[in-house]
Amino acid sequence: MAKIPTEFNQRRLADVLRRPLVNEKATALLEQNKYTFEVLENATKPEVKAAVEALFDVKVQKVNTHILPAKSRRIGKFAGKRPQYKRAIVTLAPGSEINLFPEV
Repeated sequence: MAKIPTEFNQRRLADVLRRPLVNEKATALLEQNKYTFEVLENATKPEVKAAVEALFDVKVQKVNTHILPAKSRRIGKFAGKRPQYKRAIVTLAPGSEINLFPEV
């Protein structure tokens, strides 16, 4: 089994999380204390865990990642593909919470 590094490059951790995803599935997962983020393609699960814990000051219980396939897109006669990206679903420990929608 590979050894998980305990120290990560702090500059890279800030860039690992690109943005939180707010769609129908991600919003439904919020009820289960799961948060969805778009992450770097080469980000590892331990890096994602360390980045979320450092940036939001929460305790992460589990990280699931997968790379979504590039979707076909057509505009008129031009066909192409949407960019491919990696998604991470982060499960927080009970009692931890991230406020994605601050009060306005």
